[in-house]
Amino acid sequence: MVDAGLVYWEMGRREEGIALYRKAAELGDPAGQCNLGISLLQANPPDPEEAVKWLYKASVAGHVRAQYQLALSLHKGHGPNSNLQEAAKWYLRAAEGGYVRAMYNTALCYSVGEGLMQSHKIAKKWMKRAADRGHSKAQLEHGLSLFSEGEMMQAVVYLELAARAGEAAADPVKNVILQQMSTSSRDHAMLLANIWRALPSSH
Repeated sequence: MVDAGLVYWEMGRREEGIALYRKAAELGDPAGQCNLGISLLQANPPDPEEAVKWLYKASVAGHVRAQYQLALSLHKGHGPNSNLQEAAKWYLRAAEGGYVRAMYNTALCYSVGEGLMQSHKIAKKWMKRAADRGHSKAQLEHGLSLFSEGEMMQAVVYLELAARAGEAAADPVKNVILQQMSTSSRDHAMLLANIWRALPSSH
């Protein structure tokens, strides 16, 4: 039912897609609940209240994409319990479940103390985890953080990866660092970037 719903949704037959998601959701399927929640947010007109209800059910069942979407919705002020602590709690839960975008958002929450206790050390840990799983903004942020700590070689690798993924802000900083490095160090950094592979994640 969830797969069929997705096919209808992709074909632009959204009402039929939502109806199939709803059937799966009412039968207690977390993927159906998650997809129903997301589709209700994208419907015309959107129904954020009902969307949050279904995302919450899927989140409690451990569905990491639903946990991330629930956190986003709460962060935007949707739902009866929408507050930063609740949003941050679900970002963290999804991050612990391996959801990369949630790792990045968890890092941001920790770095500014939004919904979670401010901790640059924990923020850096989550930012690195997101970067190591291919999140380009996290690669940029982590590269800049390493640069500020004087870890030039590692900084160049992450900034190069971010630049390759389209983060334009990475190039100027990377070029400044490269000018300070020896040719062999530069070559080594580029080799590390070339052989880099993203760690597996749930999304």
